[in-house]
Amino acid sequence: MDVLEPASLVELVMGRLREEILGGGLAPGDRLIEEQLTARFGISRAPLREALRLLGQQGLVEHLPRRGVRVAELSARDVDELFGLRDVLERHAVRSALPGPVALADLAAALEAMDRAAAEGDALAENAAHHRFHLALVALAGQRQMLLVYEPVILKLQLYMAANLRREAELRAPEEGVARHRRLYEAIASGDPETALAALATHGARTYIG
Repeated sequence: MDVLEPASLVELVMGRLREEILGGGLAPGDRLIEEQLTARFGISRAPLREALRLLGQQGLVEHLPRRGVRVAELSARDVDELFGLRDVLERHAVRSALPGPVALADLAAALEAMDRAAAEGDALAENAAHHRFHLALVALAGQRQMLLVYEPVILKLQLYMAANLRREAELRAPEEGVARHRRLYEAIASGDPETALAALATHGARTYIG
């Protein structure tokens, strides 16, 4: 039995399940059965249910009426629509931000964190940095309402974005995912909107997943 210490059971369970979901150990649609998880972690139902509730807010699990909890799952059509919407919003953000002076500090920090996580083989940290990078990209436009529209889109897509990075790391050199984002960063840093849009078009948001 994989017993957890009581320091903060909710946070510990959340962290463990989040790592398994984003790491591919739990796939979209997999059921999360309370009896199995409480036995596995050596905890009661209360902290487990709170952890699952918070994971639901993060878009990683979904609660189905009378059917329990499962890892969040989207249809192929939903995935296509959301990736398309992500592309539209990111391209609009680039057109709105460039040409002109833009603050690249957040984008650079996310890229650095991604690079460090990839070098350390920390897939969870790399996913978090990847998420930050794309949020920072859209934030360059300085449009609060656009960011509010964009955030739930990549929240719903995070499982599939993580799968894309994971599959890429299996098929290519581990640093290629970072290099792909560095090329996009450098294109944006050039200040030329056409260069940045061209880099975005070839960024490969879902090249390694169906």
